[in-house]
Amino acid sequence: MSGTNTGPATGSDRRTDPTPTEPTEPTEPTEPTENGARLSRTAIGVFRLNGRFLSVAEELAGPAGLTAARWQVLGAVLAEPLPVSGIARSMGITRQSVQRIADLLVEQGLGEYVANPAHRRAKLLRATADGRAAVSRIDPAHAEFAARLAGELGEEQFARTVQVLERLSAAMDVLASPDGRGQRPSPSARPPESSGG
Repeated sequence: MSGTNTGPATGSDRRTDPTPTEPTEPTEPTEPTENGARLSRTAIGVFRLNGRFLSVAEELAGPAGLTAARWQVLGAVLAEPLPVSGIARSMGITRQSVQRIADLLVEQGLGEYVANPAHRRAKLLRATADGRAAVSRIDPAHAEFAARLAGELGEEQFARTVQVLERLSAAMDVLASPDGRGQRPSPSARPPESSGG
């Protein structure tokens, strides 16, 4: 049979099996770097603080007929109306979550949607008089808790803590942005320090 090779391969036609490799030893987990340990401690601390703050916020907001989430969204629009997407960016949560809360605030008469001159379809959320009144009812308890926290930390340490957290938040915004050059949120996009709590 011409063209058919049924015999053993010889010379250049012989294929050699690859040399078996020695099984590799499992690599030992590397020791965390100093910065890696700092990142882990920071993340754990922030997660724990988030839970604490949410618990405190629920206690403060409850007597005013609000939840922590509704207080947070209302606080974001006390200074000026904002689109849902802008509120979500300032709060660091999803647009869908803010939209749900905003709709509930509007149903309760605590917020209202108004026209957005910059975008015809994306309306602005604005606090109503009832919404502002609800937030103002939280102010005394908010101020009392702030005084207790300042007493525990000390005024100077309290101020330094705020600065460090704001710097950390801005740095994370930069690292999380698609191009690595995130922008610091404008002051108008942040909840006010007092009644927005």
